[in-house]
Amino acid sequence: MTQRLRAAFLDFATLGPGIDTTRLDDLADVKYYAHTPPALVQERLDGVNIAIVNKARLDAHTIRATQSLKLIVLAATGSDNVDLREAASRQVGVANIRDYCTAAVVQHVFAMVLGLTRKLGEYQAAIYAGAWQSSETFALFDYSIRELTGKTLGIIGFGTLGRGVADLGRCLGMELLICARPGAAATDVPAGRTPFDEVLQHADVLSLHCPLTDATRGLIGAKELFRMKPDALLVNTARGALIDSRALVDALRQGQIGGAGIDVLEVEPPRGDEPLLAPDIPNLILTPHIAWSARESRQRALDQVVENIGDFLHGGSLRRLV
Repeated sequence: MTQRLRAAFLDFATLGPGIDTTRLDDLADVKYYAHTPPALVQERLDGVNIAIVNKARLDAHTIRATQSLKLIVLAATGSDNVDLREAASRQVGVANIRDYCTAAVVQHVFAMVLGLTRKLGEYQAAIYAGAWQSSETFALFDYSIRELTGKTLGIIGFGTLGRGVADLGRCLGMELLICARPGAAATDVPAGRTPFDEVLQHADVLSLHCPLTDATRGLIGAKELFRMKPDALLVNTARGALIDSRALVDALRQGQIGGAGIDVLEVEPPRGDEPLLAPDIPNLILTPHIAWSARESRQRALDQVVENIGDFLHGGSLRRLV
């Protein structure tokens, strides 16, 4: 009988509760760790053939020292926490997961947009304060509500998530502006794309879906916020460092833009000095990196991990990065 491979999921708690691991357990002998501090990574991989990680870091030293390692499976799309070059040199396969949370992220984007445009939080608070109960009319009109139909949706980053947001925007009757690569010269703007500055100026809702790179870090700062419409909404479900948090807080307090829906911060969990944690920032919806985290998405993430491992065991290269 062929000996079963040993696997370790180093940060299983990052997938949250309620995930069915039956199919994974059928493939290998898996040890689950809620979290793994850096000092324990190498120890917990001793004798392990398959490392499963979401955010846990596997550096060159760890990969080099884990002689039994055959495959690293990321329970995420991003791979910056794994030294791919060292994995390749050691002939250790690396696979990721893809497009597992599109529906959840798209729905979260519009949950925040609708929450901001329909003033749901403000009206809920008004009811608790007794405003509706003491009103002389059947409805309250304290906060102005806007429709999305006919408004312009600007999208920066037109991969799977950006396209999903565009599709739902069209269903709501919105006009689309798909941003060209920020910094691109006018002569380098492809057909169907709009220069970055024009998207900033014309979007009623600006949604970020681009990766964090040296070119996109701090993409939205004070200068860019000043160029936006005074009633425009900014939504970020991509990476926190795309936005200058302090500049955004200032813009919201000064009424330079209409509102923001933010699901990601530069440092997570956030520190106490994060500007967006202040409780009195107007027209802000802040959520704790949950856009992706519908139960269905989290189960789909683990299911893709299982598919990658099963394919590897049969000699395949499904979703392989290395």
